[in-house]
Amino acid sequence: MPNDTPSAVHFRELLEGEAFEKAKSPVAFAVGKDIGGKVIVTDIAKMPHLLIAGATGSGKSVCINTLIMSILYKADPNEVKLIMIDPKVVELSCYNGIPHLFCPVVTDPKEAAASLNWAVREMMDRYNKFKELGVRNIAGYNEKIKSVEDAEAAGYTHMPLLVIIVDEFADLMMVASKEVEDAVCRLAQLARAAGIHLILATQRPSVNVITGVIKANIPSRIAFSVSSAIDSRTILDKGGAEKLLGKGDMLFFPSGYSEPVRLQGAFVSDKEVSDVVSFLCDHNETPVYNDKVTEIVDMPAGTDSSSEEKKSDVDEYFEEAGRFVIDSGRAAAGQLQRKFSIGFNRAGRIIDQLNKAGVVGPAVGTKPRQVMMTMEQFDAYLGGSEAESGSEDPYALAHDFVDEQESEVIE
Repeated sequence: MPNDTPSAVHFRELLEGEAFEKAKSPVAFAVGKDIGGKVIVTDIAKMPHLLIAGATGSGKSVCINTLIMSILYKADPNEVKLIMIDPKVVELSCYNGIPHLFCPVVTDPKEAAASLNWAVREMMDRYNKFKELGVRNIAGYNEKIKSVEDAEAAGYTHMPLLVIIVDEFADLMMVASKEVEDAVCRLAQLARAAGIHLILATQRPSVNVITGVIKANIPSRIAFSVSSAIDSRTILDKGGAEKLLGKGDMLFFPSGYSEPVRLQGAFVSDKEVSDVVSFLCDHNETPVYNDKVTEIVDMPAGTDSSSEEKKSDVDEYFEEAGRFVIDSGRAAAGQLQRKFSIGFNRAGRIIDQLNKAGVVGPAVGTKPRQVMMTMEQFDAYLGGSEAESGSEDPYALAHDFVDEQESEVIE
């Protein structure tokens, strides 16, 4: 039942409260107040991933802003880095220029898929370093390198926590659902110990967007007002969110809770966000973005970042696809979609790459393309490509390493 005299929960009130000040985590999140007026502050690192869903006007975007602002108030840029994905363009672009960003705010859904693929590579690279130093998580790694002689020369630099925030996940699933779902699930399963955390938000909590696999791997949820009990069950596995009042009224269901808790989310205005961003930009040097991220984000998913190397221009499935079409004697995008469980656009790019390499012929209407190479010729082509590039495809290496490590679930 609505309160007869409702009062707003201001974000500043939460920041100045004892609960937020005492929180030691650099990714502490001032969520709001419960029905008794108690301030609720949680730790994103313990969630370790969060799913936010709610209809238009329910307070979802404000919640994302309070989460980002909580991190900006709590963490130095060298402690926490952010990757923001904003298909709606206008919600998160105001944060461009802050020193906490790993790369400029990503607004193109195809670039977003590439950035998620980069995050998988970064996760596996971090685990590789953990293995070399004999540590289990990011905290142990950052402590260990203090005692390593010439750590930077050996390639062991300080690792910041990485928070990936997606404001409208449904748009990504529409463009490249299989690639996005695979990357999200890989990160959700293994990224916690590597210090990588996912925040996914959507206003369409349908089973096509929040798939069962994604739900199973993202244990913490925030549900704002939704239109039906079906949507509520999609988010929380139980009803209740359809009865919320909107404007920040939420059901908070983090990992470890047996039941959702009803809270009133904090409100942060656009002016407050703008003032904080302006302050950070004025009192810090121009941000230096991670080159590897920006290079990969600026090109199609599944390709490497170096255009100078012949093999780096091809998809990670290029070799497997080439062998597959030679064995089958025909080449069509639909074949590759079914074989490798990839989207139509990506399958089409692989066919184009095989055509450019001379493996298959040009398109002839709607018929499958003719195979132009034998397996021996294809092996010779691959051998020549590797000799020119001087190294194996790093995307293929990352893919193989992920498969090798899949059974090793690190805390």
